Amino acid sequence: MATPKLYAGVKLRETRMRLGLTQKDFAAKLGISLPYLNQMENNHRPVSSAVLLALASEFGFDVTELSTGDAERLVSDMREALADPVFGDLAPPVADLRLAASNAPALARAFLELHRAYRQSHERLASLDEALGREDASLSPSPWEEVRDFFHYCDNYIDAVDRAAEWFMRQAGAEADAEQAAAAALAASGITLRRADIAGLRHFDGESRTLTLSSRLQGPTRRFQLLHQLALITQSKLLEATLDLARFQSPEARAIARIGMANYFAGAALLPYGRFLEAAQETRHDLELLADRFGASIEQVAHRLSTLQRPGAKGVPFFFVRVDQAGTITKRHSATRLQFARFGGACPLWCVHRAFETPGRFLRQLAETPDGVRYFCLACDVSKRGGAWGAPVRRFAIGLGCELRHAGQLVYTDDLDLANSAAFEPIGISCRICERRNCPQRAVPPIGTAAERRCEPPGRSAL
Repeated sequence: MATPKLYAGVKLRETRMRLGLTQKDFAAKLGISLPYLNQMENNHRPVSSAVLLALASEFGFDVTELSTGDAERLVSDMREALADPVFGDLAPPVADLRLAASNAPALARAFLELHRAYRQSHERLASLDEALGREDASLSPSPWEEVRDFFHYCDNYIDAVDRAAEWFMRQAGAEADAEQAAAAALAASGITLRRADIAGLRHFDGESRTLTLSSRLQGPTRRFQLLHQLALITQSKLLEATLDLARFQSPEARAIARIGMANYFAGAALLPYGRFLEAAQETRHDLELLADRFGASIEQVAHRLSTLQRPGAKGVPFFFVRVDQAGTITKRHSATRLQFARFGGACPLWCVHRAFETPGRFLRQLAETPDGVRYFCLACDVSKRGGAWGAPVRRFAIGLGCELRHAGQLVYTDDLDLANSAAFEPIGISCRICERRNCPQRAVPPIGTAAERRCEPPGRSAL
C-alpha cells in the first residue's frame, strides 16, 4: 500500500513562526528553496521525507506532530454538524472537509461555532415558554460544551499542569506514596485533614482550613480527592493562568474548567507522566498491573493512558470513553482518527455497551469503521458502590482502544489473529454520519439518503 502524502502546511507555518524565522531563513536551515517551502506551507505540495528529517535533526522536532492535531477532530465535528437536516443535500464531500480542516482550521471552527449557536437557538425556540423573559437566553455555548471542547482540542493534554504534577511527585521522592505526599503538602499549607460520614466525597471549610473526606472513600478515590484539593490550594496561580489563556466565554465555564484542571493535576500526580509511560510500556499496557502498581483505579489508568501525548515523549495514541447504562457518553477523548459524536450516544455495536452484561470481565473487540480503519477495543464495567446498605450504585462502562498498527503493544492482543479480516466487526460513530446502509442497529437514515429526505423511519423496508 502506498504511503499517504502528508499535507501539513498550517503546522509547518506554525512551527516556523514559533521559532521566529522568516521563510527565507527557515528554507535555508531545511536545505530547500524558498518557493518550495512556500508551496508546502500553502499545501500545494506535501511535506517531503527530506524535510521531515531536517526538522528532526536541525530543530529536534517531533515530526509526528505534523500528522496529528485538530484536522481529524474538525472533519468529524463538521460531518456531524452537516448531518443537521437544515443543510439538506448541501453537505460537501469529505474531501472538501479535509481541505478546510487542513488549510483553514480557523474557518472550520467558526463554522462549528455558528452551527452550535444555531442549534441552541433552535432548542430554545422549541421550548419558547421556558425561554421567554429570561435574561440569560443568549446564543452562547453551554458551559459544559465549552469546557469539553477546550480539553478536546488540547488533545486532553495540558503540558504546564502535567509537568507541575510530575514535579510535585518528584520532589516527594521516587518511592513516595501519592496519598502521603498530598497529606503532607496539605498539612504544610495549614490544612487540617479529617474523615467523617458526609454526603459528598469531600468538603473544604476555608475559614477553619479543614478538609473533610468521606469515610466511605476507597483508596484510589481518596487519593484522587486529596490531590484534587491540593491542586486547588497550592496550584491556584498555575490553574488561573491556564484558564486565562483558554478565554472562556462565561464565569460558569471557567468554574467548571477549574475543577477539570484540578482533576487533571490529581490524575497526573497519581500517575506521573515519565514513570507511568515507562510502566505502561514495560507491562504492555496491562490495566490491572498498572492500577496495582500506582494505587489507582482501572478507570484512572485507562483515562491516563489516553493523555500520554507529550511532544517528544508520546505513548500509544488511545481513544477513551465512559458511558452510562443509557448509552450516554459521560467522558470522551481520542488521540486516534476515531472521533466520538458531539451529540447523542455512541455506536451500539461497540463492545463498551456489552460490558454491563459481564461485570468484572474485560471484553475485547476487533473493529473496523466505515473509512476502513481497524481498531482494537477493550471494555469493562466500572461500578461505583455507595459504601453502605441502600446507598445508590453508580454504574458505568469504559472503553479503551487504539488503531490496529499499535495493537501489538498491548498484552490483550497476544492470542488474537489480527490478520484475519473476518474477525473485525463493523462499527461506526453516529448513525447520521455512518455510510453503512444495511446496519441492523441503525436508528436513523444516513445523511443524504432518499430515506432521510422522505423522513422514512429506519427499518421500514424490512417490515
